[in-house]
Amino acid sequence: MMGNTKRAPKPTVVILSFFLVSAVIRLSTGGVALAQELATRAEEPPAMAAVETPPAPEPEVGSLLASIRTRQEQLFKREVEIAERQLELNLVEQRIAQQLAVLRQAEQKLADTLAIANGAAEKDLKQLTEVYEKMKSKNAAEIFGTMEISFAAGFLSRMRAESAAGILAEMSPNAAYSITVVMAGRNANAPTE
Repeated sequence: MMGNTKRAPKPTVVILSFFLVSAVIRLSTGGVALAQELATRAEEPPAMAAVETPPAPEPEVGSLLASIRTRQEQLFKREVEIAERQLELNLVEQRIAQQLAVLRQAEQKLADTLAIANGAAEKDLKQLTEVYEKMKSKNAAEIFGTMEISFAAGFLSRMRAESAAGILAEMSPNAAYSITVVMAGRNANAPTE
């Protein structure tokens, strides 16, 4: 017994029916729009429908375009000038950097030369101080008596205390006093802390 069972429609039949319904709706809506456009074209004169001319630019728009072009040219020239100046500045910076390098080398050479000279002078002073220390106090006192006071004070302050005391004892009291004042005043204003 094959009863009254209903079968579900096949998916392809359902999709086809949707397409058909869509086509009918489009044709009916599109047909109305197509008919309206044909009616408006029939009302227009044939010469107007065939030739469409673009509107002429208004005079204000033309002058505005000209001023924009002029401004654009000015900006381009300014950009070129700025690029040239930047190039010049880069070259100047390179020259300055090279000159600074040369100056630093010269400064280092001078510092090295001064260090050598100071070392040699210090060596000479040390050696001469030792010579005066080894002399008899009376002979050294005669030489120190002829020296400028600050120069003699410099030597005496570098000597061992016993040698300096012996030389000062052999000098005249005025000369010994003057040298002592210079030696004491050298560090009088130095900070204590």
